[in-house]
Amino acid sequence: MGKALADQFDVCKRTFAEADEALHEKLSDLIFNGPADRLTLTENTQPAILTMSIAVSRLLNERGIAPAFVAGHSLGEYSAHVAAGTFSFADAVRLVRNRGRYMQEAVPVGEGAMAAILGLDEAGVNAACEQAAQGEVVSAANLNGGGQIVIAGTAAAVARASERAKTLGARRAIPLTVSAPFHCALMKPAEARLAPELRAVTTADPRVPVVANVDAEPKRGAAASIEALIKQVASPVRWEDVVRRLASEGVTRYVEVGPGKALSGMIKRIASGATIQNVEGPGDLPAIEALFSAA
Repeated sequence: MGKALADQFDVCKRTFAEADEALHEKLSDLIFNGPADRLTLTENTQPAILTMSIAVSRLLNERGIAPAFVAGHSLGEYSAHVAAGTFSFADAVRLVRNRGRYMQEAVPVGEGAMAAILGLDEAGVNAACEQAAQGEVVSAANLNGGGQIVIAGTAAAVARASERAKTLGARRAIPLTVSAPFHCALMKPAEARLAPELRAVTTADPRVPVVANVDAEPKRGAAASIEALIKQVASPVRWEDVVRRLASEGVTRYVEVGPGKALSGMIKRIASGATIQNVEGPGDLPAIEALFSAA
Protein backbone atom coordinates (compact mmCIF):
# COMPACT_ATOMS: atom_id res chain seq x y z
CA MET A 1 0.00 0.00 0.00
CA GLY A 2 1.38 3.41 -1.00
CA LYS A 3 4.78 2.22 -2.28
CA ALA A 4 4.12 3.32 -5.87
CA LEU A 5 3.26 6.80 -4.60
CA ALA A 6 6.45 7.02 -2.53
CA ASP A 7 8.55 5.72 -5.44
CA GLN A 8 7.18 8.25 -7.93
CA PHE A 9 6.51 11.42 -5.93
CA ASP A 10 8.85 13.18 -3.52
CA VAL A 11 5.98 14.73 -1.56
CA CYS A 12 4.60 11.25 -0.83
CA LYS A 13 8.03 9.85 0.03
CA ARG A 14 8.53 12.72 2.50
CA THR A 15 5.12 12.06 4.07
CA PHE A 16 5.94 8.42 4.81
CA ALA A 17 9.35 9.47 6.18
CA GLU A 18 7.66 12.07 8.38
CA ALA A 19 5.38 9.39 9.87
CA ASP A 20 8.42 7.22 10.63
CA GLU A 21 10.10 10.13 12.37
CA ALA A 22 6.98 11.03 14.39
CA LEU A 23 6.61 7.46 15.71
CA HIS A 24 10.34 6.64 15.95
CA GLU A 25 9.77 3.45 13.98
CA LYS A 26 9.53 2.27 10.38
CA LEU A 27 5.79 2.53 9.87
CA SER A 28 6.48 2.99 6.15
CA ASP A 29 8.04 -0.48 5.90
CA LEU A 30 4.95 -1.98 7.54
CA ILE A 31 2.67 -0.05 5.16
CA PHE A 32 4.61 -1.08 2.05
CA ASN A 33 5.48 -4.66 2.95
CA GLY A 34 3.32 -5.88 5.85
CA PRO A 35 2.97 -8.41 7.36
CA ALA A 36 -0.79 -8.05 7.18
CA ASP A 37 -1.41 -9.38 10.69
CA ARG A 38 0.67 -6.52 12.16
CA LEU A 39 -0.73 -3.90 9.81
CA THR A 40 -4.30 -4.80 10.74
CA LEU A 41 -3.72 -4.18 14.45
CA THR A 42 -5.78 -1.06 15.18
CA GLU A 43 -2.82 0.83 16.62
CA ASN A 44 -0.98 0.32 13.31
CA THR A 45 -3.94 0.54 10.94
CA GLN A 46 -4.95 4.00 12.13
CA PRO A 47 -1.61 5.79 11.55
CA ALA A 48 -1.10 3.79 8.33
CA ILE A 49 -4.38 4.94 6.79
CA LEU A 50 -3.81 8.50 8.00
CA THR A 51 -0.36 8.54 6.38
CA MET A 52 -1.66 7.19 3.07
CA SER A 53 -4.47 9.74 3.04
CA ILE A 54 -2.18 12.69 3.75
CA ALA A 55 0.36 11.52 1.15
CA VAL A 56 -2.40 11.64 -1.48
CA SER A 57 -3.86 14.90 -0.18
CA ARG A 58 -0.46 16.62 -0.36
CA LEU A 59 0.13 15.29 -3.86
CA LEU A 60 -3.20 16.71 -5.03
CA ASN A 61 -2.42 20.06 -3.38
CA GLU A 62 0.88 20.18 -5.27
CA ARG A 63 -1.14 19.80 -8.46
CA GLY A 64 -3.50 22.64 -7.59
CA ILE A 65 -6.40 20.45 -6.42
CA ALA A 66 -7.48 21.78 -3.03
CA PRO A 67 -10.76 21.26 -1.13
CA ALA A 68 -13.35 23.87 -0.19
CA PHE A 69 -14.66 21.56 2.59
CA VAL A 70 -13.20 18.44 4.18
CA ALA A 71 -14.74 15.54 6.08
CA GLY A 72 -13.69 12.05 7.09
CA HIS A 73 -15.37 8.90 8.34
CA SER A 74 -14.22 8.11 11.90
CA LEU A 75 -10.40 8.01 11.70
CA GLY A 76 -10.68 10.01 8.46
CA GLU A 77 -11.73 13.07 10.42
CA TYR A 78 -8.12 13.32 11.62
CA SER A 79 -6.90 13.31 8.00
CA ALA A 80 -9.48 16.02 7.29
CA HIS A 81 -8.08 18.19 10.08
CA VAL A 82 -4.50 17.73 8.91
CA ALA A 83 -5.60 18.76 5.41
CA ALA A 84 -7.34 21.80 6.93
CA GLY A 85 -4.31 22.74 9.05
CA THR A 86 -6.03 22.29 12.43
CA PHE A 87 -3.00 20.38 13.74
CA SER A 88 0.22 18.99 12.30
CA PHE A 89 0.57 15.68 10.53
CA ALA A 90 3.22 14.53 13.03
CA ASP A 91 0.89 15.23 15.97
CA ALA A 92 -1.98 13.48 14.17
CA VAL A 93 0.12 10.33 13.60
CA ARG A 94 0.94 10.15 17.29
CA LEU A 95 -2.66 10.87 18.31
CA VAL A 96 -4.17 8.17 16.13
CA ARG A 97 -1.55 5.62 17.20
CA ASN A 98 -2.75 6.19 20.79
CA ARG A 99 -6.39 6.38 19.70
CA GLY A 100 -6.09 2.90 18.17
CA ARG A 101 -4.35 1.53 21.26
CA TYR A 102 -6.88 3.06 23.68
CA MET A 103 -9.84 1.77 21.63
CA GLN A 104 -8.34 -1.72 21.53
CA GLU A 105 -7.68 -1.73 25.28
CA ALA A 106 -11.14 -0.41 26.20
CA VAL A 107 -12.83 -3.78 25.63
CA PRO A 108 -11.18 -7.22 25.96
CA VAL A 109 -10.89 -9.02 22.62
CA GLY A 110 -13.99 -11.10 21.94
CA GLU A 111 -16.27 -9.25 24.35
CA GLY A 112 -17.41 -6.63 21.85
CA ALA A 113 -18.83 -6.85 18.33
CA MET A 114 -20.20 -4.87 15.40
CA ALA A 115 -22.74 -5.78 12.72
CA ALA A 116 -24.07 -4.08 9.59
CA ILE A 117 -27.86 -3.82 9.47
CA LEU A 118 -29.16 -3.48 5.91
CA GLY A 119 -32.55 -2.20 4.87
CA LEU A 120 -33.81 -0.79 8.19
CA ASP A 121 -34.04 2.93 9.00
CA GLU A 122 -32.50 4.64 12.01
CA ALA A 123 -35.68 4.48 14.08
CA GLY A 124 -36.00 0.74 13.42
CA VAL A 125 -32.35 0.08 14.29
CA ASN A 126 -32.67 2.12 17.48
CA ALA A 127 -35.77 0.14 18.42
CA ALA A 128 -33.99 -3.17 17.77
CA CYS A 129 -31.09 -2.10 19.97
CA GLU A 130 -33.34 -0.91 22.80
CA GLN A 131 -35.39 -4.09 22.73
CA ALA A 132 -32.32 -6.34 22.64
CA ALA A 133 -30.04 -4.57 25.12
CA GLN A 134 -31.16 -6.39 28.31
CA GLY A 135 -28.94 -4.12 30.37
CA GLU A 136 -25.95 -4.41 28.01
CA VAL A 137 -24.57 -1.88 25.52
CA VAL A 138 -25.72 -1.96 21.90
CA SER A 139 -26.40 1.07 19.71
CA ALA A 140 -26.05 2.54 16.23
CA ALA A 141 -22.36 3.26 15.57
CA ASN A 142 -22.11 4.21 11.87
CA LEU A 143 -25.06 5.72 10.04
CA ASN A 144 -23.63 5.21 6.57
CA GLY A 145 -26.61 5.96 4.35
CA GLY A 146 -28.09 3.89 1.57
CA GLY A 147 -29.92 1.69 4.06
CA GLN A 148 -26.78 0.64 5.94
CA ILE A 149 -26.38 1.22 9.68
CA VAL A 150 -23.65 -0.46 11.70
CA ILE A 151 -24.35 -1.33 15.34
CA ALA A 152 -21.81 -1.89 18.11
CA GLY A 153 -21.78 -3.15 21.69
CA THR A 154 -21.23 -6.29 23.69
CA ALA A 155 -21.09 -9.42 21.55
CA ALA A 156 -24.24 -10.95 23.01
CA ALA A 157 -26.28 -7.74 22.72
CA VAL A 158 -25.17 -7.18 19.11
CA ALA A 159 -26.25 -10.74 18.26
CA ARG A 160 -29.66 -10.20 19.88
CA ALA A 161 -30.12 -6.81 18.20
CA SER A 162 -29.21 -8.30 14.82
CA GLU A 163 -31.93 -10.91 15.15
CA ARG A 164 -34.43 -8.34 16.40
CA ALA A 165 -33.61 -6.03 13.47
CA LYS A 166 -34.50 -8.82 11.04
CA THR A 167 -37.87 -9.30 12.70
CA LEU A 168 -38.44 -5.53 12.39
CA GLY A 169 -37.82 -5.64 8.64
CA ALA A 170 -34.05 -5.55 8.04
CA ARG A 171 -33.00 -7.41 4.89
CA ARG A 172 -29.79 -8.68 6.43
CA ALA A 173 -27.63 -8.39 9.53
CA ILE A 174 -23.96 -9.04 8.77
CA PRO A 175 -21.42 -9.59 11.60
CA LEU A 176 -18.27 -7.53 10.95
CA THR A 177 -14.70 -8.64 11.56
CA VAL A 178 -13.43 -5.89 13.86
CA SER A 179 -10.97 -5.69 16.71
CA ALA A 180 -13.25 -3.65 19.00
CA PRO A 181 -16.82 -2.26 19.18
CA PHE A 182 -16.13 1.27 17.96
CA HIS A 183 -18.32 4.37 18.40
CA CYS A 184 -20.48 3.15 21.27
CA ALA A 185 -20.55 3.68 25.05
CA LEU A 186 -17.99 0.88 25.55
CA MET A 187 -15.42 3.32 24.12
CA LYS A 188 -15.87 5.82 26.97
CA PRO A 189 -12.58 4.69 28.64
CA ALA A 190 -10.75 5.38 25.36
CA GLU A 191 -12.41 8.79 25.11
CA ALA A 192 -11.26 9.65 28.65
CA ARG A 193 -7.65 8.67 27.86
CA LEU A 194 -7.51 10.48 24.51
CA ALA A 195 -9.21 13.71 25.62
CA PRO A 196 -6.26 15.27 27.49
CA GLU A 197 -3.90 14.47 24.61
CA LEU A 198 -6.21 16.09 22.07
CA ARG A 199 -6.68 19.16 24.28
CA ALA A 200 -2.90 19.51 24.72
CA VAL A 201 -2.02 19.44 21.01
CA THR A 202 -1.03 22.68 19.23
CA THR A 203 -3.92 23.80 17.03
CA ALA A 204 -5.05 26.51 14.62
CA ASP A 205 -8.47 27.32 13.22
CA PRO A 206 -9.11 25.12 10.14
CA ARG A 207 -8.37 26.84 6.82
CA VAL A 208 -11.53 25.27 5.38
CA PRO A 209 -14.57 23.97 7.28
CA VAL A 210 -14.39 20.39 8.60
CA VAL A 211 -17.82 18.75 8.75
CA ALA A 212 -17.79 16.70 11.96
CA ASN A 213 -19.00 13.12 12.42
CA VAL A 214 -20.82 13.79 15.68
CA ASP A 215 -23.27 16.45 14.51
CA ALA A 216 -22.62 17.02 10.77
CA GLU A 217 -21.82 20.67 11.55
CA PRO A 218 -18.92 22.50 9.85
CA LYS A 219 -16.21 23.20 12.43
CA ARG A 220 -14.47 26.51 11.77
CA GLY A 221 -12.63 26.93 15.09
CA ALA A 222 -9.87 24.87 16.70
CA ALA A 223 -11.57 24.39 20.08
CA ALA A 224 -14.84 23.13 18.57
CA SER A 225 -12.86 20.83 16.26
CA ILE A 226 -11.02 19.20 19.17
CA GLU A 227 -14.17 18.73 21.25
CA ALA A 228 -15.88 17.06 18.27
CA LEU A 229 -12.96 14.63 17.93
CA ILE A 230 -13.15 13.79 21.64
CA LYS A 231 -16.89 13.16 21.53
CA GLN A 232 -16.50 11.15 18.32
CA VAL A 233 -14.72 8.24 20.07
CA ALA A 234 -17.84 6.96 21.83
CA SER A 235 -20.52 8.53 19.59
CA PRO A 236 -22.04 7.37 16.30
CA VAL A 237 -20.54 8.47 12.99
CA ARG A 238 -23.38 10.32 11.27
CA TRP A 239 -21.94 9.94 7.78
CA GLU A 240 -25.21 10.26 5.87
CA ASP A 241 -25.85 13.58 7.63
CA VAL A 242 -22.27 14.70 6.89
CA VAL A 243 -22.70 14.11 3.16
CA ARG A 244 -26.13 15.75 3.14
CA ARG A 245 -24.63 18.80 4.88
CA LEU A 246 -21.86 18.99 2.30
CA ALA A 247 -24.44 18.79 -0.48
CA SER A 248 -26.50 21.54 1.18
CA GLU A 249 -23.37 23.73 1.16
CA GLY A 250 -23.18 23.32 -2.63
CA VAL A 251 -20.58 20.55 -2.82
CA THR A 252 -20.98 18.57 -6.06
CA ARG A 253 -17.48 17.07 -6.51
CA TYR A 254 -16.06 14.66 -3.93
CA VAL A 255 -12.53 13.26 -3.89
CA GLU A 256 -11.82 10.27 -1.64
CA VAL A 257 -8.12 10.11 -0.75
CA GLY A 258 -6.30 7.09 0.64
CA PRO A 259 -6.89 3.34 0.48
CA GLY A 260 -10.14 1.92 -0.87
CA LYS A 261 -13.40 3.19 -2.31
CA ALA A 262 -15.78 2.63 0.60
CA LEU A 263 -16.71 6.30 1.03
CA SER A 264 -17.18 6.78 -2.71
CA GLY A 265 -19.83 4.06 -2.66
CA MET A 266 -21.58 5.60 0.34
CA ILE A 267 -21.56 9.11 -1.16
CA LYS A 268 -22.99 7.78 -4.42
CA ARG A 269 -25.97 6.36 -2.52
CA ILE A 270 -26.55 9.59 -0.56
CA ALA A 271 -25.79 12.50 -2.94
CA SER A 272 -27.51 11.78 -6.23
CA GLY A 273 -25.83 13.42 -9.19
CA ALA A 274 -22.54 14.02 -7.38
CA THR A 275 -19.24 13.51 -9.16
CA ILE A 276 -17.02 11.19 -7.10
CA GLN A 277 -13.42 10.17 -7.67
CA ASN A 278 -11.10 8.19 -5.44
CA VAL A 279 -7.31 8.51 -5.47
CA GLU A 280 -5.12 5.84 -3.89
CA GLY A 281 -2.33 5.41 -6.42
CA PRO A 282 -0.56 7.00 -9.40
CA GLY A 283 -2.98 5.37 -11.84
CA ASP A 284 -5.86 7.44 -10.43
CA LEU A 285 -4.23 10.81 -11.18
CA PRO A 286 -5.22 11.24 -14.85
CA ALA A 287 -8.93 10.93 -14.03
CA ILE A 288 -8.78 13.38 -11.13
CA GLU A 289 -6.78 15.92 -13.15
CA ALA A 290 -9.22 15.61 -16.04
CA LEU A 291 -12.14 16.16 -13.65
CA PHE A 292 -10.72 19.42 -12.33
CA SER A 293 -9.26 20.72 -15.58
CA ALA A 294 -12.73 20.39 -17.15
CA ALA A 295 -14.37 22.42 -14.38
